Amino acid sequence: MDSHESSPPSVSRDWFFPSPSPSFTQPSSSSSSHRHHLHTPPSRRFSTYPKPSNPSAAGPALRTTSSSSAASSHRDLKYAGFSRRTNFSRRYQRSLTPEVDAPSVVPQIPQKCDASNDKTSTPDKFIDLVGGRLKLRWQMAFLVALLITTFSSLLHKNFSLHNQSNDLQAQIMKLNGRLQLCNLLEPIDGDDLDSQDSIDLPNKRLKNMALAISVTLLSIPFLFLKYVEYISKSRSPDNLKEEASLNKQLAYKVDVFLSVRPYSKPLALLVATLLLIGVGGLALFGVTDDSLADCLWLSWTYVADSGNHANSEGLGPRLVSVSISFGGMLIFAMMLGLVTDAISEKFDSLRKGRSEVVKKDHTLILGWSDKLGSLLNQLAIANESLGGGIVVVMAERDKEEMESDIAKMEFDFRETSVICRSGSPLILADLKKVSVSKARAIIVLAEDGNADQSDARALRTVLSLTGVKEGLQGHIVVELGDLDNEVLVKLVGGDLVETVVAHDVIGRLMIQCARQPGLAQVWEDILGFENCEFYIKRWPELDGMQFDDVLISFPHAIPCGIKSVSCGGKIILNPDESYVLQEGDEVLVIAEDDDTYAPVALPNVWRGNLPKEFILPNSMEKILLCGWRRDIEDMIMVLDAFLAPGSELWMFNEVFEGVREQKLIDGGLDIERLMNITLVHREGNAVIRRHLESLPLESFDSILILADESVEDSAIQADSRSLATLLLIRDIQAKRLPYREAKASSHGRKGSFSQGSWIGEMQQASDKSVIISEILDPRTKNLLSMSRISDYVLSNELVSMALAMVAEDRQINDVLEELFAEEGNEMHIRQADLYIKEGEELSFYEILLRARQRREIVIGYRLGNVEKAVINPPGKMEKRKWSVKDVFVVIAEKE
Repeated sequence: MDSHESSPPSVSRDWFFPSPSPSFTQPSSSSSSHRHHLHTPPSRRFSTYPKPSNPSAAGPALRTTSSSSAASSHRDLKYAGFSRRTNFSRRYQRSLTPEVDAPSVVPQIPQKCDASNDKTSTPDKFIDLVGGRLKLRWQMAFLVALLITTFSSLLHKNFSLHNQSNDLQAQIMKLNGRLQLCNLLEPIDGDDLDSQDSIDLPNKRLKNMALAISVTLLSIPFLFLKYVEYISKSRSPDNLKEEASLNKQLAYKVDVFLSVRPYSKPLALLVATLLLIGVGGLALFGVTDDSLADCLWLSWTYVADSGNHANSEGLGPRLVSVSISFGGMLIFAMMLGLVTDAISEKFDSLRKGRSEVVKKDHTLILGWSDKLGSLLNQLAIANESLGGGIVVVMAERDKEEMESDIAKMEFDFRETSVICRSGSPLILADLKKVSVSKARAIIVLAEDGNADQSDARALRTVLSLTGVKEGLQGHIVVELGDLDNEVLVKLVGGDLVETVVAHDVIGRLMIQCARQPGLAQVWEDILGFENCEFYIKRWPELDGMQFDDVLISFPHAIPCGIKSVSCGGKIILNPDESYVLQEGDEVLVIAEDDDTYAPVALPNVWRGNLPKEFILPNSMEKILLCGWRRDIEDMIMVLDAFLAPGSELWMFNEVFEGVREQKLIDGGLDIERLMNITLVHREGNAVIRRHLESLPLESFDSILILADESVEDSAIQADSRSLATLLLIRDIQAKRLPYREAKASSHGRKGSFSQGSWIGEMQQASDKSVIISEILDPRTKNLLSMSRISDYVLSNELVSMALAMVAEDRQINDVLEELFAEEGNEMHIRQADLYIKEGEELSFYEILLRARQRREIVIGYRLGNVEKAVINPPGKMEKRKWSVKDVFVVIAEKE
C-alpha cells in the first residue's frame, strides 16, 4: 500500500491551529528577508490533502501558485486572513506542490514584493480606507432606496389589488346576473349590466383622479417653497446686496398680514382646516368605495376627533386617515393656542386697564399726585347725597399699582366707585377709552416736581381735551403750579377751563391765617364737603326781596352773595343791603348740602344797634418768612397790600442775599415800589438752632414756615423740616419769654399739659406770636393739633378741597378767587365786643342783622372756651348769652 493511501485522512487541524510563520521558524539576518516573510502567506507544514504521485504534475501547479502569490503580494495584510479562509482552490494547488521545490521558487517572490511594496504601501492604505467608507455609504443609500422602493411597491400593489378586487366584484356581479338570466330566476336586462360597466369605469377614473389631485395639492406647497429657494439662490450677488431675497420678502408679507389684520390668524386656521378636510376627503374618495360627500364628512370626523380612524380597514384608508388625524391634531393645537392667547390677552387687557369705560356723568381725574387721596375723599363725600357716584382715574401707571394705592387710603368711599385705567391724557385714543366726552367734570392734576414742566404738560392735556371730536359735556378743572401760566391755559381752553393755582392759593391763605389766627380751620370747614360749603340755586319765591330779608329767610343756610342776571351772571359777594333780587337771580349760600336748605316765611327779628364803632387797626407788624418758595415774590406783594405802613418782613433762608434779590427781580418784584413793608434779609438754615438763635424770635407778630423749594417734592421730608423748625422756634421763644412776658402771657390759653412741661412752655410762647406751618402730608396734622403750639395749613388737602368744589360747581371758582384776591371781600375773625355787650342775650339772626349795618355777613362764631368755630349754626332764632371773649367769622371787604 502506498504511503499516502495508507495514511488516514487528516482532519483540518491547520485551519484551527495554523502553522507558525516562516519568519519564526527560519530566522533571517536581512531586512528584505524579514519583509518577505511578512508579506508572503505562510506555508503549511501539514496538509489535509494528499500529495500528488506525479512530480511532473506539480510544476504547473507550482507556477500557478507562485504567480498567484506574486499577484496577491500587493494586498493589504488585513485581508490575508479572509483570503486564507475562502480561497480553498488556491490553497489546494499550493498543497500539491512538493516541499522540496519550495525553496527554489520562494526566494523569487520577495524580490517582486520588495520592489512594489515600498512604492505603494501608504497610498494603497488610504485608497482602501476611503473606498471602504464610500462603499459603506453606498450600501446605506442602497438600503434606504430599497426600503423606499419596497414601500412604494407595496402601496402600489395595495392600490392595484384594490382595483383588481373591484374589477373581480364587478365581474362576479355580471356573471351572477348572466347566470340568473340563463336560469330564468329573475329577468335581468343585459343593457343594465352594460350600463353598470359603463358607470363603474368612470367611477374608477374619478377616484384615481381624486387621489392624484390630493397628492398634487399636498405637493404644491413643498414645490413652491423649493422654487422660492431656488429663485433666491439663483440671483446674482449684486442683486442680493441691493434687495432682500424672495423668501425673506414672502416671510415679511406673511408677518405683516398676521400682525396688522386682527382676524388673520383665525382666518388662516379656518382656511387650513377647510383645505385639510377637502384634501383628506379627496384622498379617501380615491382609496375607498364611499361617495365624495361621505368621504368629506368622514374627513371632518377625523379632523375633529383623531380617534375615529381606528375603524379604518385596508392599508390605503388607514394611511390616509392617520394623515388626516395627524393634521387635525396640529390644527386643534393651533386653535387651542389662539384661544388661549386671546383669553390671556383679554385678561391682561383688563388687568392693565386697557378696556373702555362705558359710563356717563362721571368725574374723570387725569394724572396722579399726592393730592389724589384727599380729592377722592371729597368727591365721595359730595356724591353721598346722590347715593354714590363714579370716579375714573387715568394715569401713566400700572392699573394694579393704582388700585393697590387707593385701597390703602384710610377713608370711606361712601358707595362711590373708583375705576382705574392706565393711559396717557395726551393720546386721544386713551381719552376715548375713559369716555371723556360724557364726563360731567374733568380734573387735570399737576405732576410732582418742576412747576413749569408740570404746567406745560397740563397745557398739552388741555389741547388734547379740546381736540376730542365728540366734544365735551362737562368742564375742565386744571391745577397749575405757577400763576404766570394761568393766562396761557385759559387762552387755549377758553370757556371750558377753570384753573386753580395751588401755590398762589396756599400762599394767600397762609398770609390771611397768619394775620387772623384760627382762619385755617374755618377754611377747612368751608372748602371741604364734610361740613358746610358753597351752593348756588335759584329760588323764584325770593324775587323782589331785599338782600337783608333774604339773609334771615333760610334757617339752615346763610346767604352770602347773589348771581346777578343784570351783571351778566356775575357773582356778587356781600351785596348792598338795598339790593333787590330780580327774576333769574340765584342765591349763593353756605349750607351743609344742596338738599338741606330752603327759604321759609320771613321771621320777625329785632334790629339793634352796634355797641361801638369799628376802628381799623393800623399798627405796624413784624413778620418772619422761614424758607424759600418759587412764588415768594407774590406773597411779598400781597403782604405789602395788607400790612400797615412801616411794617417789616424778615426773610430767613439758605439762599445767598445777592442771589436772593436777583431771583425776586426776575420774578417780577420791584423792591423800590414796596409802599408798606421793608425787607430784612438773613441767611441761615432753619433747622440749625444757632442760626435761629441769631433772630429776635420773641419779637415777631407772625412767623410763616414755608415748605422749602429744595424739599417740596417730598411731602414727608418737607413736613419733617417744617416740624423741626417749628419746635426749635417755640423752644427758643419759651426760653426767652418767661423773663420778659411771663406775667403778661399767664392769662393765655391753657391745654391739658402742665405749665412746667416743655409743651406747656411752648403753648405759653404761642400766645405771644402766631406761627403758620405749611404742611403737605395730612398725617402731620395730628401732631400739631395735639400739641396746639401752632396754627397749621394743610397745603395738599386744601388744594384738593378747592379742586373738588370747583369740579362739582364751576361757579364756585369765582367766589374763591375773590376771597383770595387782594381786593374785594375776604374772611375775617372779629371780636364779639364789636357786635354785642357783655352778658347780652341775642339770637344769631339779630347779630347777623347788626353786622349788616357795617356791611358784613356773619357766617359763624367761636366761643371763648372752645377751639373750633361753628359755621352755619343751627337754631338761628334761639337767644343765648354771649361773651366778649367770643369771636365771629364774617365776610367783609378788605381793610
